[in-house]
Amino acid sequence: MRGLHLLVDLVTSMDHQERLDQWLSDWFQRGDKNQDGKMSFQEVQRLLHLMNVEMDQEYAFSLFQAADTSQSGTLEGEEFVEFYKALTKRAEVQELFESFSADGQKLTLLEFLDFLREEQKERDCTSELALELIDRYEPSDSGKLRHVLSMDGFLSYLCSKDGDIFNPACLPIYQDMTQPLNHYFICSSHNTYLVGDQLCGQSSVEGYIRALKRGCRCVEVDVWDGPSGEPVVYHGHTLTSRILFKDVVATVAQYAFQTSDYPVILSLETHCSWEQQQTMARHLTEILGEQLLSTTLDGVLPTQLPSPEELRRKILVKGKKLTLEEDLEDEEEEVEPGLEGEHESELALESQFETESEPEPQEQNLQIKDKKKKSKTILCPALSSLVIYLKSVSFRSFTHSKKHYHFYEISSFSETKAKRLIKEAGNEFVQHNTWQLSRVYPSGLRTDSSNYNPQELWNAGCQMVAMNMQTAGLEMDICDGHFRQNGGCGYVLKPDFLRDNQSSFHPERPISPFKAQTLLIQVISGQQLPKLKTKEGSIVDPLVKVQIFGVRLDTARQETNYVENNGFNPYWGQTLCFRVLVPELAMLRFVVMDYDWKSRNDFIGQYTLPWSCMQQGYRHIHLLSKDGISLCPASIFVYICIREGLEGDES
Repeated sequence: MRGLHLLVDLVTSMDHQERLDQWLSDWFQRGDKNQDGKMSFQEVQRLLHLMNVEMDQEYAFSLFQAADTSQSGTLEGEEFVEFYKALTKRAEVQELFESFSADGQKLTLLEFLDFLREEQKERDCTSELALELIDRYEPSDSGKLRHVLSMDGFLSYLCSKDGDIFNPACLPIYQDMTQPLNHYFICSSHNTYLVGDQLCGQSSVEGYIRALKRGCRCVEVDVWDGPSGEPVVYHGHTLTSRILFKDVVATVAQYAFQTSDYPVILSLETHCSWEQQQTMARHLTEILGEQLLSTTLDGVLPTQLPSPEELRRKILVKGKKLTLEEDLEDEEEEVEPGLEGEHESELALESQFETESEPEPQEQNLQIKDKKKKSKTILCPALSSLVIYLKSVSFRSFTHSKKHYHFYEISSFSETKAKRLIKEAGNEFVQHNTWQLSRVYPSGLRTDSSNYNPQELWNAGCQMVAMNMQTAGLEMDICDGHFRQNGGCGYVLKPDFLRDNQSSFHPERPISPFKAQTLLIQVISGQQLPKLKTKEGSIVDPLVKVQIFGVRLDTARQETNYVENNGFNPYWGQTLCFRVLVPELAMLRFVVMDYDWKSRNDFIGQYTLPWSCMQQGYRHIHLLSKDGISLCPASIFVYICIREGLEGDES
C-alpha cells in the first residue's frame, strides 16, 4: 500500500515537462518494435501512425535525418526527443512568442509582464508574480538568473495550471462557507448503492465509495426489512442485489470526509418495520459515533439552517420525523397506493410512508387507480430522533409550504414535477429555495439510470439535484464541471439573486441583461488527441464543439470545421461567438469529436467548467475522457475574450 501511494504521489506531483518526458518514453517503447533501444525510419513511421498523425513521408524523413546526429540511420534516446520537438513545433505559439519578444529569442521580464496584462487579462499582475512564473517555468538556469523566458519556458507556462482555462484561484475553497445550507448547491447522488441499472443492476458499497470520493455530499439509502433482523439496502420491488444497511453506514463512516470536510447528508428512504427501524437507529448511532449529528448545534431551537462551516465533519440524517400534529393530519389523508417515496416506477401494492411527492400525469398508468386508506408503518421514535435539520415533508404548493412548513423541513420533487413548476411558477420556486432545501431526483422511468441535465434545476436554486453518478455522459460532465470549483468540496455558493428571498429572478424569463456578456472563443489548435479504440488503424478527423448551458435563452452550441487526418497537431483557427444573459449560471463544455460523414461523430474528449471560473487569454484545455479521467497530454489551445454587454456576431 505504501509503495502504491508513493507511485500515485509521484505521478500527481509531476509538472508538464516530467509528464511529457514520461509520455515520450512510453511512446519510444511502443515504437521500438525490436526493443534494441534504437528506432529505424520504418519504426518511426509506424509510431507516427500510432500517435494519430498522417504525415508526408519526405517531410518525416527530413526530420528524421536532422535528428539523427550520430548518422547511424536510427534514433536513440536524445535524438528521438529532438525528432519529437521538431515534429511538435508549434508555429502558432512561436508566432505569439515573437509578437511580444523584441529579438525573437526570449521574453524579458517587462515583455512577459506586458503579455500577462494585455493578452492574459491578468489585471493585477505585478513584476514579482511574473518573476515567480519565470522561475517556475523557465528550464534553463541562465534564463532564470537573467529573468528571461525562452520559447521552451513560454510553452511550458502555457501548458501549465497557470496557463489553464480553469482559474487556479477557483481551485481551492474560495467561497464563503458560513452561510445557511440552503444557500448552496450541494453535490448529490441518486440510488447511490447502484453501480448498474435500476431494474437488475448490482448494489454495492462501492457506489458510496465512488460518490464520496468524487466530492458527493448527499447520498441516498433505500432501506428494507432483511433476513435475521438486519435491514438491507436495495432498489425496492426490483431484481437489484441487496447489501446490509450496517455495511453502508460503515462505508460512509470511513469515506465521508476523505475528499471534503463539509457535512454529508444521508437521505434515508425507510420501508422497514418498527423493529428493523430500531436496528437502523442503533447502527447509525454506534457506527457513526461522534460523526453523527444527533442534536442541534447549540442545543437551542435555531432560526435558520447551520452553515457547512459549522457542520464540518458531521453526518446529517434526512428523513421522516414524528410530530403529534403530523400524525393527526395523516389520519385524515387519502392517497393513491402504488407509488411510494421516490420510486414512481415501482408497482408496490403496500404503502409504507407518506409519499414525498405526488406522481406525474404521464406516470399515472403505473398506478392502481382505486383510492383507499393508506396503511402506514409507524415511524420508530429512535430513528425519528436522529433527524435534526432535514425533516422530509410532502410538497403541496408554495403557498402551503410558506404557511405550514419550517426552514428545517425539506421536500423532494421528481424531475418532471420540478421542471413543470419552473415553467408555471419559476419565481416562486426561486423564492422557495431561498429559505428551504429542495431535493430533485430522476424520474422512475429512467430504468437505465440515465440522467437529466442538472442545470435546469440549478437555475431555479434547487440545492440537491440528485444524479445517477454511475452513468457517464453530458449530464455528469456538467455536474462534475460545476463542482470542480471551490476545492471540489461538494458545496458551491448560489449567486446572490438565488439567495435573496425577495428575488424577482425567473429562470425562464431572466430580468434585463444588466450583467450580460459576450464571449469570443478562438479555437486555435489541438495537441496529441487520442485515437479511437473503436476505429483501430484510422486517423481521426477532429472538430471542436463548444456548448453553453445556462438559462434557456443562453443555452447554445457552435462547432468548428473538421481537420482531415490529423489528431496529432490539428489547426482550426476559427472564432466562435456567444451572447449570455446570465453568466453567473452558465457552464461551458468543450468537446472534441471525430468527424464521420457516414454516421454520428465520435466522442474523443471533453472539458466542462463554470463561466465564473474561466480565464481569459491564450489558454490550454486539458481533455478528459467520457468518465472524467485525464487524457494527458491531449489538449486544445484557445484564445478567450469576454466583453461586457451584448454585442453583434464578430466571428
